[in-house]
Amino acid sequence: MRKSEGVVIFLIVGCEAGFWVLLVTGLATRYLLRARRLSNVLLVSVPMVDVVLLAASVVDLRSGAPASPAHGLAAIYIGVSLAFGHQMIRWADQRFAHRFAGGPAPVKAPRTGHAHAAYERGQWLRHLLAYIVAAAVLGVFTLLVGDVHRALKPWSVMAPWGLVLAIDFVISFSYTIAPRRRRGV
Repeated sequence: MRKSEGVVIFLIVGCEAGFWVLLVTGLATRYLLRARRLSNVLLVSVPMVDVVLLAASVVDLRSGAPASPAHGLAAIYIGVSLAFGHQMIRWADQRFAHRFAGGPAPVKAPRTGHAHAAYERGQWLRHLLAYIVAAAVLGVFTLLVGDVHRALKPWSVMAPWGLVLAIDFVISFSYTIAPRRRRGV
């Protein structure tokens, strides 16, 4: 592993940790300390983690570092964060509010029937959005490298992910054809 790859992987891990630290700190500030303004600042800063990772990756590539699969992982992180980040924040907020502020019980995803099928299709569409965003980020990285052949390594992460996306499609849309039924019915 090159030093540049290690730095990018370290940044990805650091950004993931930063995402959860900012999220939990923001929610704790909101529900435990009742400091709504500070909580809002912390929660609004959660997406800045993506900006930091994107900027660091761009700086790395612009400084002449060889493009690597680590840059592809950074693109995946950004895509998944943009597609699923708001949903993860809402999920954590519901649980925090319920546990620490007497809020209503968290809303669970539908487990059966047409509502479950619709939910699964929506989750697959989020997955597709994450894939498209990651591909767009990789496109930007390719432009920054300026040489398509040098920029092929980051794209190597997309083929296995494409296979996962296809499998997810089959599973998610199978519920449209054969919705889950309640047990005992």
